[in-house]
Amino acid sequence: VSNNTALGTIECYSNSLDTLDFSNNTALYSLKCHNNELTSLDVSNNTALTVLDCGNNQLDSLDVSNNTALTYLGCENNQLTALDVSNNTALTYLGCADNQLTSLDVSNNTALTTLLCLGNQLTALDVSNNTALINLWCHYNQLTALDVSNNTALINLWCHANQLTALDV
Repeated sequence: VSNNTALGTIECYSNSLDTLDFSNNTALYSLKCHNNELTSLDVSNNTALTVLDCGNNQLDSLDVSNNTALTYLGCENNQLTALDVSNNTALTYLGCADNQLTSLDVSNNTALTTLLCLGNQLTALDVSNNTALINLWCHYNQLTALDVSNNTALINLWCHANQLTALDV
């Protein structure tokens, strides 16, 4: 694939791929490689990416710091222990459910409309800057407090199965 440098979209999901090399595909703007057996994914050269769906793999790390055009990031059901989305200010969808995240900073992601961070090990979640949020699924974590009072666009809030002692809506 790396010789086809003009490719804009690649959909190679639901296979048994364990490695991918798209480093020469700098025009790539949509990559859907979910439901494979990837243990690593390097998208650092793919700065035009707006859509990255790499869920249901075996990734233990994911560096999207160079992917500032991302609007959709789906990395659910991997083994991520950390995820830095501070440079991804265009994100409207972030799905990082069912990983091993202990913290998640979405303070720079003010365009987010959907955040799915359920099934992690989060003890805190600050969504006060995410005023565009419509969907927040943060259930099955270890949250003790949640304040969504700034999230006036919020329609769906799933926060069950935490350790909440405070919920400000």
